[in-house]
Amino acid sequence: MANHIFTGSGVALITPMNADGSVNYKVLEQLVEFHIANNTDAIIACGTTGESSTLSEEEHCQVISFVTEKVNKRIPVIAGTGSNDTSTAIALSKSAYESGADALLVVTPYYNKTSQAGLVKHFTTIADSVDVPMILYNVPSRTGCGIQPKTYAELCQHPNIVATKEANGDISSVAITRSLCGDKLDIYSGNDDQTVPFMSLGALGVISVFANICPSEMHNICKYCLDNNFVEASKLNFKYIELMTAFFSDVNPIPVKTAMNLVGFDAGECRLPLVPMSTTGYHDLKDVLAKYDLLGKYLNK
Repeated sequence: MANHIFTGSGVALITPMNADGSVNYKVLEQLVEFHIANNTDAIIACGTTGESSTLSEEEHCQVISFVTEKVNKRIPVIAGTGSNDTSTAIALSKSAYESGADALLVVTPYYNKTSQAGLVKHFTTIADSVDVPMILYNVPSRTGCGIQPKTYAELCQHPNIVATKEANGDISSVAITRSLCGDKLDIYSGNDDQTVPFMSLGALGVISVFANICPSEMHNICKYCLDNNFVEASKLNFKYIELMTAFFSDVNPIPVKTAMNLVGFDAGECRLPLVPMSTTGYHDLKDVLAKYDLLGKYLNK
C-alpha cells in the first residue's frame, strides 16, 4: 500500500465536557492546538476515549466537524464512526466524510455482536457506502466480538479497508494477521504498553490514550520504532509504563480524563454511566502523575 493514513502516534482524544455535561468546544480547540504543537501525528475524534457511546448522533457529528475544521489538514483527522447498527455507522461515516475527515475508525459491533461472516458484511457495507479510508477497530474485551486473522485477510481485499487498530492483546494473532495480509492492511497498536512489540512486527504506530497527557513522549517512542531503534524505544516504554498502566486503573476514559484535569486542562467529568474514581484510585493516580512531574504542568498554557 503506497499511502498510509499516518505513521507514529495518533491520540485517542478525550471529549472535554462543561459542568452541565455539554461538550466544551473551547477546551476541545485548546487540545487540538496542544497536540499539533507537541508532535502528535494524527487525531482520533469520537473514539472510545472520546466517549462516543454517550454522545448523541448530532453531538458526534458536530465534534468530528469541529475537530476537522480546527485541524485544517495540518495532521490527519480520523473519525470514530462505528456502531452496532450498520445503518447508523453508515450515517456517521457519511457525515464525517462530508466534514472532511481523512479516515474512519469503525469498531466491531457490540452487544448484539455477530459472526465472522457478519463482520465481513458489516464492514464491507460501510466501506461501500463512502469513499474514505477505513481503520477497523478490534477490541473484544469491550465489545465481546473479535476479528480473526483470516477475516482480516478477506476484509483487506476491499480498497477502502486499509488498516486496523488492534487491541485484542494477542501478539501472536497480530503476527498471523501480518503474515496473511502483508502490505494490504496497516496495523496500529490499540494498547499503549504493546506499541513497541507491535511495531517490531511491522505496525505503523499506535492509537493512544497515553498521548492525551504525553504526546511528545508517545511520538518519540514510535519514532524510535520507525527508525528501527528498538533499544531506545524500549527504554522510553519502560520509563513510562507505570503511567500508561495508571490510565487503565479504572474504566477508560475515567482515569485519563481525571489526569487531564490534574495536569491543568479543564476536561470535566465523564458522562454517566461512567462515574468519578474512588478516593483511593484518585490519590493513587495523583501520586503517579506527581512521580512524573505532571501535576499542574499545563496550567496557564
